[in-house]
Amino acid sequence: MSNSKLNILVLLREVCDPRTPVRLMEKGAGIRDKEVRRIPNPADLGALEQALGFRDAGSAQVTVVAVGPKRLDDSLRLALSMGADRVIRIWDGGLKGGDAVAEARVLSRAIEILKPDLFFCGNRLLDRGSDPAPAVAAAARGIPYVTAALSLARFEGGLEILRKGDKGARLKVATSIPCAVFFEDGLRDPRYPSQDALMRSVEGKVESWGLPELGLPFWELGGTGALLQEAEYGLPRPNPLRVTTPDANLPAYERILALLSGGIKAREGKMHTGSVEDVADGLFRIIKAEGLLPETQG
Repeated sequence: MSNSKLNILVLLREVCDPRTPVRLMEKGAGIRDKEVRRIPNPADLGALEQALGFRDAGSAQVTVVAVGPKRLDDSLRLALSMGADRVIRIWDGGLKGGDAVAEARVLSRAIEILKPDLFFCGNRLLDRGSDPAPAVAAAARGIPYVTAALSLARFEGGLEILRKGDKGARLKVATSIPCAVFFEDGLRDPRYPSQDALMRSVEGKVESWGLPELGLPFWELGGTGALLQEAEYGLPRPNPLRVTTPDANLPAYERILALLSGGIKAREGKMHTGSVEDVADGLFRIIKAEGLLPETQG
């Protein structure tokens, strides 16, 4: 390990808790139908634990950033109690309604301002799956990123990362610093902070950044900077006119015109009842009338 300290930036996102909250009622336990409990993304907490491992070795300083409203302060205070050196919450009214592209601009600007050596986060979100914003932000800053990371080791000037490949394969990749690493969930259990650390985090400072601190124009953020805009709606198309199946003996051009005029009329099904011999004779006559039997020479 090199003695130079790394500046590690960790992205902490919130997700909906898959465990449905319940409450006690007169007739027992029931599901609470109001509000959805939100928790820090487990894969991001695992990435934070990876960063804190470097900090415990005396080789890193850890900054945690979250993009969202004030309720994210609780998650950031949890990061403080776990050992993060600095926590920042980025939010502004102009950030509402944005998609992954608009969020990537915010993360890219944060990376540009903080200039981390390493950018960590989880590879997936617990409730929504893949999140392209961190990768787009890293690409915008021109730094390499490695997904599905399982472990990493530092060498002079770079990292050696073990990542998960297709069909259970394991791949080792080497990358230079700065770089972004997106970790798989469940690699390392996040540490449980002590009671004293939790109490200190309550008084800890959570920095709040808005548009002035980011220095980004509002038209590049939120709904105005999103690529996925709301589309116009149209009335449903009425049922097309059904026509009979074109005769196979017609020229191809006329068959195509018949199909384009409204579609194919479904053939009506027929129920055959009676003895096995009667049903077999009826099916034989239908198959023969359709010309599906090979011609026999008498």
